[in-house]
Parts: sequence; structure tokens; C-alpha cells
Amino acid sequence: MMDNAELRAAAARVKVLLMDVDGVLTDGRLYNIPLADGTVAETKGFDSQDGIGLQWLNWYGVKTGVISGRVSPATVERARQCKMTYVYQGHIEKIPILEEIMKDAGVTRDDVAYVGDDLTDIVCMRRVGFAVATANARREVKAAAHYVTEVVGGNGAIREVVELMLKAKGLWPEIQKKYEIHE
Repeated sequence: MMDNAELRAAAARVKVLLMDVDGVLTDGRLYNIPLADGTVAETKGFDSQDGIGLQWLNWYGVKTGVISGRVSPATVERARQCKMTYVYQGHIEKIPILEEIMKDAGVTRDDVAYVGDDLTDIVCMRRVGFAVATANARREVKAAAHYVTEVVGGNGAIREVVELMLKAKGLWPEIQKKYEIHE
């Protein structure tokens, strides 16, 4: 874990925020819905406050994206709604994808944050400047993190990370002013 000054510095540097999906953007539950033709459709539930937070990052030029082991049309739609730059699904081996994204974005590891909850995320977390685990993450994932969210995935964990980043970058007062918040 980082001390508060190191944490703020790492969060302020982030130019690309990447994350897992299940257990991070969602609570990890998968809903299988039977269709009339006998097939099954899978869907997930996403947090609306995470969504607006991701759009705020977009306003300030911070790219966002997902790297997920599962393939889901619901993830593609959520990424579109949140204006994510990168959407990679069906990838349990995440290092090549992380490297591809960093090359495309023209950033170094110090410019990247990654949020995860399960063992497959640790490899990415060890290769970025700001590694975050959700409150519901496995013990091993929390041990690899620079920061552990107070809330669980699917319940505003990404929003918590976004607010931390925007505060570290000195942009939070602009967000508050936009929504007429006076503290």
C-alpha cells in the first residue's frame, strides 16, 4: 500500500484507467435469461454512478477501458454508454492486451491504473503505476493493490476511484461547480 502522498501522486498521473468487468463494474453475478427459442442470454447489472464517473474522465481526456475474460454483449453496450476507448473481452491472458493498450495510448506503466478483483487481474496490477482492488477482491488481489476501495464492485467502486483521481488531479472542484455543489 502507498502512503497518502504517494497515492495522490499515482492517481494524478493516470492517463488510462483500465478495469476488469465482473466483480469490478458489476457485483460479479451473471444473469442467464431463457429465450423463447430455447437459448439463453446472459446479462449483468452495472452501477449508474460508475457510469457518470467514467464519462467525467472522458471530459478530461483520460481514456478508459475493460479487459475481461468473459464475452458479453452487455459489456460492449456498457462500454459504449460510458464512452470507453478500449474493450477487450475473452482474454484471460491480460498482459499482451495491457501492452497493446499502452502502446496505442502512447503511455508508460506509470500513466496507467488498473482495477481488479480476482487472481487474473494481479498480473496487470503489477505492471501499472496505480493498482486498485475492489473491497470484494480476493485477499491476494488486495495484497497486490496500492489502494483498496471502500465499496464493492458493482456498487460504486469505479466511481470511488474516479473521484480519487479527479481530486488528485485538482479537477474535483470543477465537477462540484458544474453541479452547483458548494462545500
